[in-house]
Amino acid sequence: MLRFLGLDRLLRLITRSLMYLWVRVQVSPNDLELLGIDPNRPICYVLQNRLLSSVLVLEAEMSHLGMPRPLSSMRRFGLREKHSLICLTQEHRNPLAKPRHAHSPRLVSLMDAVFEDPTLDVQLVPVTILWGRSPDKESSWLKILFADSWATPSALKQFITIILHGRQTILRMNPPISLRQLCDDTQSSERSLRKVSRVLRVHFRRQRTAAIGPDMSHRRTMRSDIIGSDVVQAAIAKEMETHDVTRDVAEARARIYVNEIASDYSYPVIRFFEKFLNWLWTRLYNGVTVNNFEVIEKHVADHEIIYVPCHRSHIDYLLLSYAIFTRGYMVPHIAAGANLNMPVVGSLLRRAGAFFLRRTFKDNFLYGAVFNEYLHQILSHGYPMEYFVEGGRSRTGRLLPAKLGMVNMTLRSYLRDHKRPLVFIPAYIGYEKLMEGGTYIGEMQGRPKEKENLFSLVMSIRKLKKVFGRVHLSFGAPIYLDQHLDTHMPNWRADGPAAADSAAFIPTSMALGLEISTGINASAVVNPINLLSLVLLSTPKHAIDEDQLAEQVALYKSLLAAVPYTERVTLTELDGPAMVAYGEELKILQRRKHPLGDLLYLHEEEAVLMTYFRNNTLHLFALPSLIAVLLLQCGDISDEELLRRVKSVYPFLKSELFLRWNEDELADVVAQYIDAMIDLKLVNRTRSGCLAPPKVSSEEYARLHILSRGLRQTLVRYHMTVTILNQRGTGKLTQQQLEELCHLLAQRLSFVREFSAPEFFDKGLFKGFLDTLKALGFIQVCGQGTIVFDKRLAGLAQEALEVLPSGIRQAILQVTLITDEEVNIALDALEASKERKKQRAAAKANA
Repeated sequence: MLRFLGLDRLLRLITRSLMYLWVRVQVSPNDLELLGIDPNRPICYVLQNRLLSSVLVLEAEMSHLGMPRPLSSMRRFGLREKHSLICLTQEHRNPLAKPRHAHSPRLVSLMDAVFEDPTLDVQLVPVTILWGRSPDKESSWLKILFADSWATPSALKQFITIILHGRQTILRMNPPISLRQLCDDTQSSERSLRKVSRVLRVHFRRQRTAAIGPDMSHRRTMRSDIIGSDVVQAAIAKEMETHDVTRDVAEARARIYVNEIASDYSYPVIRFFEKFLNWLWTRLYNGVTVNNFEVIEKHVADHEIIYVPCHRSHIDYLLLSYAIFTRGYMVPHIAAGANLNMPVVGSLLRRAGAFFLRRTFKDNFLYGAVFNEYLHQILSHGYPMEYFVEGGRSRTGRLLPAKLGMVNMTLRSYLRDHKRPLVFIPAYIGYEKLMEGGTYIGEMQGRPKEKENLFSLVMSIRKLKKVFGRVHLSFGAPIYLDQHLDTHMPNWRADGPAAADSAAFIPTSMALGLEISTGINASAVVNPINLLSLVLLSTPKHAIDEDQLAEQVALYKSLLAAVPYTERVTLTELDGPAMVAYGEELKILQRRKHPLGDLLYLHEEEAVLMTYFRNNTLHLFALPSLIAVLLLQCGDISDEELLRRVKSVYPFLKSELFLRWNEDELADVVAQYIDAMIDLKLVNRTRSGCLAPPKVSSEEYARLHILSRGLRQTLVRYHMTVTILNQRGTGKLTQQQLEELCHLLAQRLSFVREFSAPEFFDKGLFKGFLDTLKALGFIQVCGQGTIVFDKRLAGLAQEALEVLPSGIRQAILQVTLITDEEVNIALDALEASKERKKQRAAAKANA
């Protein structure tokens, strides 16, 4: 009757106006041009359910965006349809009705039109509308009952849902599906209809899984599934035999482990964190920038996703989940250390998706079996996951080598069951100031690592009055596990779970860990603090003329723009003077007035902390800095000789900084950097065709000199290590003894020279360098555990010596000239100190 009287449009307008007094809609993606919709071809929107509220929201938002409206006619394209909208299921007429899945009459009509006209194509644009998001829960409160879920809502439930969740409505549009392409490979209209309906149903199911998680009707049985699995039952039997306990006792322990590990995803807690973090980012930071999020949108519906970010702060956990959730996708389940399972805080993190694991459980096979099975359940049920391959937070700002425990467990689970393709998404997280900065520096300088506790967390609230700049999150190139396995374990599909026991498994895991680390660094965000730290820490007293500082940071930015590390690296938009002003705004730079021009400098404590931010992006400047070092030390040098020297050092830089280029790519990359440095007047080409630095008296020479110092500490560490090895002789030291000795001597050298950076004498960096020496065959470990080497190491030491200024060479020689007796006394003192620490720790544990 309303339609006959022409009042249906008026009623829809009134209903929509009333609804929008309350409803707020977030449209994704922000830029609809990314979807590739052609406005010159027929467009028909597709909704999963025919709900008036969803139709009205779609109509309003498409009108706001200037898109064809779903309730507009398709007649201008020669089609008879009154509306540009298809609904896969019909609206409920009563609460007990089942959803109708019969073919939409409009879809049938459009299909017939496409079959009749070979030139016609229709763009089907699937649209998902979510009114609040939550998986079903056994115990919850009102909002959970009426949050969007897998069940098709009745009109009454939808009305209450709008009241409760209308302000968190998400409208997600998806790339168009060509109706012509779906019909071309079928002969009958009926088969095409079934195919199109099936494709659309699968699409909506994947979209809903990505947003609210898998259909969780089985959640209450997950714990029983874990305990009842063959793997855990075998571990229970072993527990009974090993510890002489009954089955009830062994199963009770397994249930305790499940409760200790498992997350307890709660939508109210997620919403609480969203509100809290909105406040926190505003209070603490100048904002959060997210780059390359389209990689998530591309894979979230069709792949099992594992997010693998770098780990720099406790904020990392919150930041990644916040960015994903506010863009309309499900919060990942996060592997968190058991040390974070503190009273109150642990419970909140667990309900926000965290699951907890002990630092080591090699000796507890039952715990290991339960954890592996829980991880497998998460992956096989379609949850996104997040873990930090570094294992712990970086105290130096450098990316730490991957610890492969979680990677190994992921590979084993995937080899056991791979229903959906799995993709790793590396993520780079960059800060401009750190809440934990003071703690990190203390730990690097020798203070014991602080244990996380509720008191320290509460005390950190005092820092909320400080300004910590911006936070940057950038997603890297996806790593497809199928492709990785095809490359490193070609027979993995045929071998199935048995492939996890093959000789190729560990090398495959190591290669995956390296690829993840390289992918994280390849998506770096270069902020002003990174560039300011690179410059100021390359000056002898961490002080520089204001104009010179602005010019140098602008030069660094130009160099990165001229030779992009990858297309995913993001550069600050600020120019040189603006970066300097920003550093002062964050109270990092100090100013000293002077008649000849103001000087900017770092306080000593701030200088130590700034090494952290320099190290975040040091890998981006490794090659140009090495080229600068060689030019300054060698003077005139041919392109061929320069490349040869770069290649002799590059394997160590690649291993330490996770650089992305293979050795066969170096010639092209070095040539690109040389061309860029010539354009920036940092390098001259002589008449003979050689490369040469600028005149010593020029400003360009000073800039090249500052650029060269970015890599100085790294090269000093390399040279000192091989010098000590050569001086002590082959077969005299174990690797652990050499690491300890290098650590002690580097400490002394840092006091002699201006290396005011605790990470300069970080034992982990010496270990990494020695591991690379072993991998390249320069050293070996003999049966007695000592390091042996031949004359090639002396040649390496000589080449390393040639790239360092004479003053530093002399300082290294003086520091390393120690007798065998002094070495033995120092190592004995270290062993005694370690033993005392163990005794104190044991006494504390017993108390």
